[in-house]
Amino acid sequence: MSWDLSAVVKSFSGKRVAVVGDLMLDCYVWGKVDRISPEAPVPVVRVEKVNFRLGGAGNVLRNIATLGGIATAFGAVGNDAEAEEMFREFASYSINTDNIVTDDTRRTTVKRRILAGSQQLIRVDYEDSNDSAQTVREEIAARLNSALRKDSFDAVIIEDYAKGLLTEDMAQSIVDTANECGVPVILDPKPRHRMYLHGLTLIKPNRSEAYAMAALPSPDAPDTAEQLTEVAKRIKEAWGTKNLLISLASEGMALFEEDTLTMLPTKAQEVYDVCGAGDTVIAAVSLGLAAGNPAAASAAVANHAAGIVVAKVGTVTVSTDELLTAITGNAAN
Repeated sequence: MSWDLSAVVKSFSGKRVAVVGDLMLDCYVWGKVDRISPEAPVPVVRVEKVNFRLGGAGNVLRNIATLGGIATAFGAVGNDAEAEEMFREFASYSINTDNIVTDDTRRTTVKRRILAGSQQLIRVDYEDSNDSAQTVREEIAARLNSALRKDSFDAVIIEDYAKGLLTEDMAQSIVDTANECGVPVILDPKPRHRMYLHGLTLIKPNRSEAYAMAALPSPDAPDTAEQLTEVAKRIKEAWGTKNLLISLASEGMALFEEDTLTMLPTKAQEVYDVCGAGDTVIAAVSLGLAAGNPAAASAAVANHAAGIVVAKVGTVTVSTDELLTAITGNAAN
């Protein structure tokens, strides 16, 4: 079956998507190395510039914004300067931050990367991965559930990075409310923090996550249809999701609807960096579902979006114009 993928992209405009999950700030420290420290056998980086970008659930939010959607964040940050920097980044993408709760007991999650030229020397993580306070969780869930009952959103994305915010009970309450309101819910899972949620519209793991969720060893060779089908069967039985979209890196994607497998070969001409591609995929497929498009059509557009971002270096986004150009430039679609 073929779809008008350009029409799917255009349907993204104005769709309201709530993203609940672990918010992070990515910090890039750029500099030059011309000597080794006399204190230890390590390079001395002379810092030239520092950049900040939204990470974790924040990167999904900015992808929604650049694809024409209206993004609203639900999460928690610390009472610190890093949170202020995160809010500035959110503002630059017109992302709604009214439902971000300040948790005085935890610091904002920051991943600081030190680079010399294009070479990353080290990454330093500042985070608290212990469980968030129950009062913080209850407040975030109550706000989102209340907004859903007021018909404030067209889709909900649950972004789990296992940083202590989400619990199975909290997330299931959001899924249940969304289902009552007829709003699709999409999960980006973390196998090391399993939440067996039922009633999901779609789960989007990457390849390694999918095999881990299915408790199967990941094969060295390219996946066969039989292997992927067994993975999907196990995941769908355990989670009861309607749809499953597995990102397969250079092999593209595999979409399971009911018992139907659709392979989506990669659209990337060149692959430079897969970092952040999954965030682009989940943003695009969620916007497609929010607009009432079939899962297969939404996944096909997300596959084009992934092909764009992996051809760029770093955690980047894709614009509607870029996506339309990629789609219309390929007559086969």
